Amino acid sequence: MIRILLVDDEILALKRLKVALGDIPDVEVIGEARDGDEALAVIEQLRPDLVLLDISMPGRDGIAVAQMLAAREKQTDVVFITAFDQFAVDAFALEAVDYLLKPVDFERLEQAVARAKRRRAERAAQDRVAELGEVVSALRGQASAPALRRIPAPLAAASGPEAPESGAFWIPVHGTLVRVSADLIEWVEAARDYVLLRTSTRSYILRATMSEIERQLGSANFLRIHRSLIVRRDLIDGVERTGRGSLQLVLRDGARLGVGPSYVEAVNSALNI
Repeated sequence: MIRILLVDDEILALKRLKVALGDIPDVEVIGEARDGDEALAVIEQLRPDLVLLDISMPGRDGIAVAQMLAAREKQTDVVFITAFDQFAVDAFALEAVDYLLKPVDFERLEQAVARAKRRRAERAAQDRVAELGEVVSALRGQASAPALRRIPAPLAAASGPEAPESGAFWIPVHGTLVRVSADLIEWVEAARDYVLLRTSTRSYILRATMSEIERQLGSANFLRIHRSLIVRRDLIDGVERTGRGSLQLVLRDGARLGVGPSYVEAVNSALNI
């Protein structure tokens, strides 16, 4: 179960989000806020796992709220919900789980929540590994020197450097460049002058065209299915024919992506269907 707080100064937007979230399993909407100051107070009181956060609000805006959350010890994930504008780069610099455009599409909302759930699970797993590491270190410290043994050669070789990755993107984050391997990217979505590189746990924003991204990713592992969508081939689990020759791809995580009319023939050929 993921506990969600909704923050938006528009009552209608809050109602729509609440209705949409009601159709997503393992979700609990624990509260609402109408501005940034109220949001911070409610977050302090209720400790949500995820905040669906509007950016443009009276007083303290969503960016300022997210900046304050990022400085806290207990991490609260954020999905920004707004019109795609000049705040986008600042939003992704705060490592938002996702950035959804108004009016919010239900499937995009469902995917963002799923991404937040995976990020929480990944953090929990990392915490367990860290705790286990502390226990192992303590036990090693108690062990006598003769009890220690060298790692067998085959195992030592297996734990060596990994093979070079097939490609990567350098993403500006917090004034630095972060390397995002193409192997982590699940699908790419165009958003005006930017593209969103979506991974299993978060999205990255990059100022580029879809054609540039398509060339860099190559056609061996990725497939252009729409003028604004590129998807990784091995994540496609199914194809739905929705009438009049239209196609919809079903991804491994349940996401559904529509194939553009001018891309249907190429997709049929690429998937041999």
